[in-house]
Amino acid sequence: MNILKKYIKIILIIIIIIIIGSLILLKIYLEKDNKNIEIKKENIIEIDKKEEEINVEKKYVDIKGAIKKPGVYEIENNTRTIDIITKAGGLTEEADTTYTNLSQKLKDEMIIIIYTKEQIKKSKEKDTLSVKEVSNTCICPKIKNDTCINNEITAKTETVKDNKTETNNKININESTLEELLTITGIGESKAKAIIEYREKNGKFTKIEDIKNVSGIGEALYEKIKDSITV
Repeated sequence: MNILKKYIKIILIIIIIIIIGSLILLKIYLEKDNKNIEIKKENIIEIDKKEEEINVEKKYVDIKGAIKKPGVYEIENNTRTIDIITKAGGLTEEADTTYTNLSQKLKDEMIIIIYTKEQIKKSKEKDTLSVKEVSNTCICPKIKNDTCINNEITAKTETVKDNKTETNNKININESTLEELLTITGIGESKAKAIIEYREKNGKFTKIEDIKNVSGIGEALYEKIKDSITV
């Protein structure tokens, strides 16, 4: 009987040891698994941070003209013209911000030109800011000032210039050479020579309709060429 009790006692001890060992192993496994999860989370967070750093593109603007420290500066979101002026050391004594939008939000690659009082004075006389007047501060002669509130006027002026250029492309029948007259659709060599002979004998054309007086040029041909000629 005593031997049976002894065996039962040993078996219980073994069972208890097995249970305790299993619990210890389970605890170790769970702790290791939690550490792996934490490491994965840290890696994911680190990857996200690196992606954010890559995705956040730096932005720069170029400020020049009547500014104490002209140059290229990095900007943050919601940076305005007045902020970048401060960052660039402030305005010089000659500066005039009449045509500068100080509250404008800045974007990447913008060009900011701070004009002088003399340039503003000249611009008021001409009703627009000439690029030549600030050529000493511009890398490119066709560069524009992104913060200039006078850009709309300048654009209108450029449109007028384009219209003048279009007019100047017409052939002046009072001054054109034989070769130039031949570029008019419908005018061959004989008619071109007739135009030159007519103006040599009768003087300059006073209006484009007078070209119908030239031999060989009737109403039909006139309607065809009238938009291509001028006097």
